[in-house]
Amino acid sequence: MTTQQGLRARKKQQTREQISHRATELFLERGFDKVTIAEIAAAADVAKMTVTNYFPRKEDLALDLGAAYVQQLAAIVRDRAPGQSALAALRGAYLAAVVDQDPVIGFSGAPFAKMITDSPALTARLREFHDEREAALARALAEETGAASDEITPRVAAAQLAGVHRVLFEEILRRTLAGESGDEIATALADYAEVAFDALEPGLAGYAVR
Repeated sequence: MTTQQGLRARKKQQTREQISHRATELFLERGFDKVTIAEIAAAADVAKMTVTNYFPRKEDLALDLGAAYVQQLAAIVRDRAPGQSALAALRGAYLAAVVDQDPVIGFSGAPFAKMITDSPALTARLREFHDEREAALARALAEETGAASDEITPRVAAAQLAGVHRVLFEEILRRTLAGESGDEIATALADYAEVAFDALEPGLAGYAVR
């Protein structure tokens, strides 16, 4: 990449972050459904078309970690260590994310959590992310195990693995809205995660071992 291309890429990233930041400020202040794209553009000092070029869907302005969330589990499986199963890799990564109180797994803070749950549009978009995440994981498992296109095992495994993550995500959201601190939630979720992943061990401990 040339210096000029690098500068353009950084400028685009800065513009994207500026739009996302200003949009989040407005959403938290007034509620997602009450803010327009035109107002976001004005706050970010860009054209309305610039906003929609970076974020074709308004919901993705609020859920700007959506792409990372959708691909997270598949990426962990693809990057697992030699001799490690998909389940072991996902367990280890999740427990590390709990320690870090990673926003991608749900540590968003009460104002953000309330913004999501108060908006039917954001709640629906979050469900789509959960579904897309499971599908991405199923594709990764199929690739990693050399499964035939009509084999059901990767989809069944993905449903179980992504389902555990979805339950844990919703538990973090519930506890956040109940007023628990990040540290309190992390302590509880470390225990919950062990219970959840242990429940999958009988069927998946030896599946997709690298």
